[in-house]
Amino acid sequence: MRIALAQLDPTVGDLAGNAVLVESAAARAAALGADLLITPELVISGYPPEDLVLRPAFVAACRATVEGLLPRLPLPTLIGSPWQVDGGVTNAALLTAGGRIVARYDKMALPNYSVFDEQRTFVPGAGPLLIRVGDAMLGITICEDIWIENGPAAAAARAGAALIVNLSASPYHLGKGEQRDELLATFAREEGCAVAYANLVGGQDELAFDGRSLVLNAAGELLARGAFCAEDLVVCDLQLPASASSAPAPATSIPVAQQSLPLPAHLAPLPADACDELWSALRLGLRDYVTKNGFRGVLLGVSGGIDSALVAALAVAALGADLVHGVSMPTQFNLAETRSDARVVAEHLGVDFRELPIEDLRISFHGLLPELDGLAGENLQARIRAVLLMALSNQHGWLVLTTGNKSEVATGYSTLYGDSVGGFAPIKDVPKTLVHALARHVNATEGREVIPVSTIDRPPTAELRHDQRDDQSLPPYAVLDPILHAYIEERLSPAEIAARGLADLSTAQRVAGLVDRAEYKRRQAAPGLKVHPIAFGRDRRMPITNQFR
Repeated sequence: MRIALAQLDPTVGDLAGNAVLVESAAARAAALGADLLITPELVISGYPPEDLVLRPAFVAACRATVEGLLPRLPLPTLIGSPWQVDGGVTNAALLTAGGRIVARYDKMALPNYSVFDEQRTFVPGAGPLLIRVGDAMLGITICEDIWIENGPAAAAARAGAALIVNLSASPYHLGKGEQRDELLATFAREEGCAVAYANLVGGQDELAFDGRSLVLNAAGELLARGAFCAEDLVVCDLQLPASASSAPAPATSIPVAQQSLPLPAHLAPLPADACDELWSALRLGLRDYVTKNGFRGVLLGVSGGIDSALVAALAVAALGADLVHGVSMPTQFNLAETRSDARVVAEHLGVDFRELPIEDLRISFHGLLPELDGLAGENLQARIRAVLLMALSNQHGWLVLTTGNKSEVATGYSTLYGDSVGGFAPIKDVPKTLVHALARHVNATEGREVIPVSTIDRPPTAELRHDQRDDQSLPPYAVLDPILHAYIEERLSPAEIAARGLADLSTAQRVAGLVDRAEYKRRQAAPGLKVHPIAFGRDRRMPITNQFR
């Protein structure tokens, strides 16, 4: 058979637009002689639809959209959509052919961990669905069904399916693609059946979906692969064995055309390395957040430091220089070198840039509040900058990007209602040490000094007082980031961190205390892209009022 995987970038709630994506993919697949088109999980609603599924009007609109799409599909198609059934709403895969729905599979394994909350909104399906394609049997599954050992996908394979189809919306994190590839290849080898895996692509709030759809034969060998972090249509010829005569006859079958000429293998390239992978995912997530929410551009404070330089470069890569606006807001504490680097970054990137000195404003505020000193006085500068950024945002419709990294977000090393103010935090899940690696990656990829080497090499500083450096308040980032990884992502205690040799007990306890006490700040922070297995936000839900240490 000739199978087509539509790797699409839907928008949650844009039912008509999502249907157009499916219709366009179906037309292209039919023109290439495909026997069956597979779309991603919940492609009609977008993923994750979250509590929209609890609205009957939304679920009804999804059904009406599917029904309106049926006569416009020129080949059998598997469509993902919420579906109303007795007792609730299912996460469904609808097999369409000849202008009607001929079969439906309801997702059986509903994940309820990490970023997933599907048991809140969906009811599980009652059993597997097998269909006949020519002389072979095909088992329909959705995402989590194939991740569970001896789960629904394995049951379908053992019932006689020669090919397991999986409609998926698998969120990205660094290294997730290799994990999926290995899991699916192991499944194919152990169950002795081919796998066709159609994954979503695009950004949705804090999540990015990287695509990388694939087709494997029964030996777990790669036959086709979709693009990384881009839409794609993967068409692949498969030789499937006829189902055993003892296998139960499925109620639904679709015909297979004789293909005169085989197609060349569709093998999209993979990222060159971890930085290349991460940069592509960040770019995709930021682009989709801005464009899907209708912003006219983005705005950020460009300080001359590495974080803002990296976010500016990312914004240009995602949106183009014309939609990126930078503002430098120096006081007497900003060195000439950093002020110069801020301007140089803007010039290298070709973005709109203005300098708005705020020293007079700082002095005026201190005149009104003469008792301010120490940290309160320092933080006033960040809050003045936030007022100016939000005023420009209101005036021009630009989305303010915050530039804080994961190390700062974790430890609360930011000013509430100051540098934490903004609508989106692109590098919220990127530790400081990885920020440096990405900055060097940008320069290497561009073949020029986009981010000045002086910015990369300069000791990090918030420049809120004379001679300030981050390492006066925090351990050096090379020490801090491994502690944070162990405490946040591995959930180790300070004693376990010390026993591993990452830090002495006192340092580990101090860092853990910073993380715990900053929860109230994070709860008020901008959403940002998840690029690690455990990110702040959807992954990690800790109480603000918490006396456990």
